[in-house]
Amino acid sequence: MYQNKSKNAGLVLEGGSVRGVFTAGVLDFLMEKECYLPYVTGVSAGSCNAVDYVSRQPGRTKHCMIPEDREDQYLSLRKALKNKSLFDMDMIFDKYPNERIPFDYETYFRSNLQCEIVVTNCLTGKAEYLNERSNKERLMQICRASCSVPLATPMVTIDGTPYLDGGIADSIPILRSLKTGHKKNVIVLTRNKGYRKSPLKKSRPIYKKAFQQYPQLYRTLCRRAAVYNKTLSYVEKWEREGKVFVIRPILPQISRTERNTKVLEAFYQHGYDLMQENYEKMLEYLDR
Repeated sequence: MYQNKSKNAGLVLEGGSVRGVFTAGVLDFLMEKECYLPYVTGVSAGSCNAVDYVSRQPGRTKHCMIPEDREDQYLSLRKALKNKSLFDMDMIFDKYPNERIPFDYETYFRSNLQCEIVVTNCLTGKAEYLNERSNKERLMQICRASCSVPLATPMVTIDGTPYLDGGIADSIPILRSLKTGHKKNVIVLTRNKGYRKSPLKKSRPIYKKAFQQYPQLYRTLCRRAAVYNKTLSYVEKWEREGKVFVIRPILPQISRTERNTKVLEAFYQHGYDLMQENYEKMLEYLDR
């Protein structure tokens, strides 16, 4: 069991839909080592990984992202047409945690780890960092909001406010971690080194029409690539300087809607193996 000597260590988890299975592999190894950092923040699929880390359930995120039963499939054209959503969000945030792949709410709620889930406020266009420590339904609603991709899934209303995917406003919340006093950060990315996001072009008018009632959200969507790329530049600079510890895929990245089980299993194992290979280096970084 690893006990970090400092309370200022953070774990920052990028999203990326099913690419998050890479992160699941990383965190499963950490959980097997009983390595729990005091602060964790996750975006989109990273929020699912974050709560499963806090609830100490190795394997759960993997099982959710690579369901063995056909009835547990959350990504299908039939369900998309029925639910008007690319992903079956009811399956992921209701049936999975409460029936099919139970989430350990009790362990999560009593944990002394601090967990922040990133969502985007559709009215302000700004990121918010939410958590819930007693209400099961509200916790899953926050996770659902963090994972709700614009146009692909509906907005999620929490306390009267509409929210969408946290990655719109803050895809890699390293600055949030630093601002909350966590100077040592382990960052798990789901894209290869050197990746940069392309700005909106063809889809810009689609977003403008779809979100004409949410001008601040549209503005944030248009700026997303620039903000994301600037954050990545910070991360790469701090990585070179030894100020952050980064785990990212070396193998070619997979599609965010990949459905091939073998491909997903391999990407999960890649995350697990990379963390295993770099575990001692990470501990050295945290303890120095």
